Amino acid sequence: MITPVVLIPGDGIGPEVTASMCEVLRAGGARVSWVEACAGLDAVERFSDPLPAATLDLARRYRVALKGPCTTPVGKGFRSINVRMRQELALYASVRPVQSLPAVKVPYNHVDLVVVRENTEGLYSGQEHFVVPGVVESLRIITRGACERIVRYAFELARHGGRRRVTFCHKAEVMPLSDGLFLETARAVADDYPFLEFEEIPVDKLCMQLALDPTRYDVLVMENLFGDVLSDLCAGLVGGLGLVPGANIGARYAVFEAVHGSAPDIAGKGLANPIALIRSAAMMLEHIGQRDVARRIETSVRRTLESGLGLTRDLGGEGNTATLTERLIANLAGD
Repeated sequence: MITPVVLIPGDGIGPEVTASMCEVLRAGGARVSWVEACAGLDAVERFSDPLPAATLDLARRYRVALKGPCTTPVGKGFRSINVRMRQELALYASVRPVQSLPAVKVPYNHVDLVVVRENTEGLYSGQEHFVVPGVVESLRIITRGACERIVRYAFELARHGGRRRVTFCHKAEVMPLSDGLFLETARAVADDYPFLEFEEIPVDKLCMQLALDPTRYDVLVMENLFGDVLSDLCAGLVGGLGLVPGANIGARYAVFEAVHGSAPDIAGKGLANPIALIRSAAMMLEHIGQRDVARRIETSVRRTLESGLGLTRDLGGEGNTATLTERLIANLAGD
């Protein structure tokens, strides 16, 4: 069965890494057909909107999308593409697997954790206004329903993924009502999973502990702003955003994405590293039941990094997007 998937190439280096990803998935035997949609700077030029209604309609129709990096024009009145997409499609769970990879020079080995971030509320709800000139008030929205939904998602991910511990991150001692509600809800959900370990930790302490020893953590779950910061911090533990995949999951729709920027300074030069989008595509394949292809792609990424051949400059090599794509395809054949 061939599954249609909405493909949003994005802008900047987006079209280049998207083309590489399509080649790798084709070589790996992925059973997908692409339905291309538009977002980012190109969409502003064509539709006067970085996230056109037609793109959202396609995502709703086909339910699964894969998105390259997109630029939201700053200072022109547009809201973040990512925030809008998550709220429009109720993509309440941001899922960021963070794993050590071969031959990537970082201070830590054996990191294997997942950051689960509530994606629709908190300070990113977009509820802010001027109180008086020179004073802005931003509302941090926390609801019991969204808290329970994201914490339960984290526990279910741990249960089905063979993981042992869920760590809830908060700042309830400073925000006793909002984070207090979140913490209270997390404890109640944890009670339904007595076979999994549960711990709670303030966000500042968690940052320190991740810097000291990230290998002790398994599944981290938290609210929106904390998750935005910590998911990038955790990506840095294993080599950066160019290597880490990402997904945004809802009850009905799912959007998988490279979480790095559009890097306009190298756009069109063939220098971009496509691994983050390729690994996000592997997550997408697993989501739609094509686990065999997803596993082959992940294995190829590890073989390619270990070999050191054809790597882009950000990975310590002298290659480019084309050479890295060639090596990834060649390493599929050895599976």
